[in-house]
Amino acid sequence: MDQRRWPEAVEGFGAADAVEPLEAGDLTSFADAMWWIGKLSDAMALRERAFDAHTAARDPGAAARVALRLASDHGHRGEGSLSKAWTKRAEKLLAALPPSNVHGWLERSRLNAALHRGQIDEALLHADRLLALAESLGDPDLEALGLHDRGRVLIAMGQVDEGLDLLDEAVVAAVSGGVSPYPTATVYCNATIAAEDLSDYRRARQFSEAAERWCERQAISGFPGMCRVRKVELIRLRGAWDEAEREARRACAELEDFSMGFAGEGFYQIGEIRLRMGDRDGADAAFAESHRLGREPLPGLARLRILQGRGETAAGLMARALADPHLTPLARARLLPAEVEAAVAVRDYGRADSAATELERAADAFGTDIIRAEAEMARGLVALAAGEADRAIAHLRRASRTWHGAEAPYETAMARKLLAEAYLSAGEDDAAIMELEPALAAFESLGAAYDAAQASALRDQLGRGGVRPGRARREQATFMFTDIVGSTALIDAVGDEAWGRLLAWHDSTIRSLLAEHRGREIHHAGDGFFVAFGSADAALACARAIRRTFREHRDRNGFAPSVRIGVHTGEALRTASGYEGAEVHAAARIGALARGEEILASRSAIEAAERARPHDAWRSVTLRGFSSPVDVAALE
Repeated sequence: MDQRRWPEAVEGFGAADAVEPLEAGDLTSFADAMWWIGKLSDAMALRERAFDAHTAARDPGAAARVALRLASDHGHRGEGSLSKAWTKRAEKLLAALPPSNVHGWLERSRLNAALHRGQIDEALLHADRLLALAESLGDPDLEALGLHDRGRVLIAMGQVDEGLDLLDEAVVAAVSGGVSPYPTATVYCNATIAAEDLSDYRRARQFSEAAERWCERQAISGFPGMCRVRKVELIRLRGAWDEAEREARRACAELEDFSMGFAGEGFYQIGEIRLRMGDRDGADAAFAESHRLGREPLPGLARLRILQGRGETAAGLMARALADPHLTPLARARLLPAEVEAAVAVRDYGRADSAATELERAADAFGTDIIRAEAEMARGLVALAAGEADRAIAHLRRASRTWHGAEAPYETAMARKLLAEAYLSAGEDDAAIMELEPALAAFESLGAAYDAAQASALRDQLGRGGVRPGRARREQATFMFTDIVGSTALIDAVGDEAWGRLLAWHDSTIRSLLAEHRGREIHHAGDGFFVAFGSADAALACARAIRRTFREHRDRNGFAPSVRIGVHTGEALRTASGYEGAEVHAAARIGALARGEEILASRSAIEAAERARPHDAWRSVTLRGFSSPVDVAALE
């Protein structure tokens, strides 16, 4: 045991225990050795025996130490109630005892609970108490833990530089060799996690490599799987997806009985890898397993739902996640890029802009290159959706450069693909091709099948002389936006499977009517359509046909979803992918104002039609983002 030859220690203790039951101290050592080889259930059973033995020997300090380890073990397995119960036992045992290093471990338990609740000020108080106790006792274990805990809390508060300095100091203390194995492993693991959460991948890689060298010297199998699973994100970021997935699956196997939370993180990383590879079914399965193990599979699951055309579902997932009052500012920052993507998918550009602004503030607060790159990417996506090509180009150029400097090939390629789309909107075909070519090559090299197909189709369209914004004239068109009213509540009411069938019927019905009225489907996300028509008459006739068809289905079958429709005529820029510009956004916002079963049309659409359409009284509305009011009316 003293030489840290854990497997041999387990064998020796087991043999001795078979001859005569071990005493309290030896049971504690036996449990620790069992823990180091990753057999958590066996370690916990031994710790329960050790707790009883220490209690019988009237050694409350030693019993409290074991109780706190049991609280940690139950926490790793997702057994929160048992974890709290063991913590309470430790508190009662320590209440009448003078300060000791076990009191320090109790402060750590309280600190972690406060962080989990999002109570950062309380967590900082416990970190300060821990450091003061370490100093008074002259305990190097508690000092290293206190430094790294205070660093984690300061980072969560946004005091990044000071927090990272403390993490570095804690890791150096652990490297020095004066700290016991368990505190050393805790410092390495949590320092890597903190750096990863901050998206400081260079520092995280350094911590991870230092931990790996230490584990090899200690004959420890990767702090049973925990260090390994945290390393997966680093491997994934540099584009070695096969290696990352192998490491993740190996870690999940090691952690099956050891830590549900870390095993859930392993499956989450597999989902992220599968998502990038274009394997949607594989990503869905991995995210489901992650969720089963207690790891909320966001933001990856929301991005998957967007790719599946379920933008409303993605937007709902992100809204609920960001409404969690326990989220720290850093945890929010990790979710905000997907919030922007989901808001754009459902054409809620005000929501997307708000999330992009919050992400920019987070980038200023936390200061790491990766969060800054994500903020630039998000702002570029919002500008692109708003038809502001020049602004999109400026942001996406900075995002591309930053991702490239971070040695993140997939993210760099995604930024370049978006940048190519922005150049297309600005009419700069040559610049678009220059960004598309390396993006396509990177996607193909990485094995990102879906993204490669998209980039290839865009390049081929340019090569065939497809629509180029720089050469195409601005066109007069009538735009129609449709979506289902109350879709989120409807999903909750009928369930995912029934919703999927309903949505398939909805989509096929609308597409059939679009074909009949010569409408061009520009975009489809979730339960909504963006369609362009060559004439206002065709658009209004199609809108009425949709309403009539859904009503007839409701009369025959007892139910049909309630669809709202907005119609607007204006001049917009024809692009390779459809139409862009202020008039498109005006049409979307008119659609958002409509009620269920209502066709809300602008004056320009109704007056552009050759055939008169009866309508209700005109009303003047101010559309978000527009200074001048617009006249609209509901078709009778």
